[in-house]
Amino acid sequence: MMRSPKIVFGLGILAFFVILALAGPPLIGGDPTATSGDTLQGPSAQHWLGTTQTGQDVLTQLVFGARVSLTVGGLSAVIATVLSIVVGLVGGYFGGVVDEVLSVLTNIFLVLPALPLVIVLAGYLPKRGVASVAVVIALTGWAWGARILRAQTLSLRRRDFVEAARAAGERPLRIIFCEILPVELPVIATSFLATVVAAILTETGLSFLGLADLSSVSWGSMLYYAQNGQALLLGAWWWFIPPGLCIALIGTGLGLLNFGIDEIANPRLRSARLPRRTRRGRAAVLETAGEAHP
Repeated sequence: MMRSPKIVFGLGILAFFVILALAGPPLIGGDPTATSGDTLQGPSAQHWLGTTQTGQDVLTQLVFGARVSLTVGGLSAVIATVLSIVVGLVGGYFGGVVDEVLSVLTNIFLVLPALPLVIVLAGYLPKRGVASVAVVIALTGWAWGARILRAQTLSLRRRDFVEAARAAGERPLRIIFCEILPVELPVIATSFLATVVAAILTETGLSFLGLADLSSVSWGSMLYYAQNGQALLLGAWWWFIPPGLCIALIGTGLGLLNFGIDEIANPRLRSARLPRRTRRGRAAVLETAGEAHP
């Protein structure tokens, strides 16, 4: 995996933001919501990324916001991935009535418009904390992963190693989670990374619309207050460009990871990445083997 430049660059970007979220707030200190008399000041030695309309330090908000945004994205992806694994693998393995019921449930969530549903559910939340928003995003984003895993499980349940485990008397749940699940880990990894990106973007959209917890500083709430404070009209580019750039960078890093894992897991993409000389050599070996064994 470390030979793939996409995975290396993606891991580098992701590691930077994870370290920023974990070690940044203790190192930088301060209160991201603290106001001062330095209002709408550009980047300087005192405020590296300038200040907001109420004198809040943008760099401090950016560092603290990384923790909230990544927490929402990671927690949403974990919940959605667990749901998709349970629904997709159980339905695909057992088939019959179980598969039909779970497929109907999956199809219902697939045809529902995700963003309007998230907006409606978030609007009726009694408490709009990080965990609540993450659960709402996960409940509307698990169906695609479940659909893919179900299709993979349908093709794997009749393979020789599954039949051998079934003939040996293994229990169905053990076969599902100990025999089939490890084979589908690359698909699960790509689905997880895509869900993280979608969750971060959804949380940003909810915060920008004022439907998330605006008392906690996130990249989305920074954009919300920048829009309300007319930062674009005032020329305060340092107020809205840093959080938008961070969202774009974390999406790029996770996307590169996703593409890199897909290239390794997909045999067609993996063979396409081989040098032309290697592909010709493999083709010649296969042709020779075919002539030797007609």
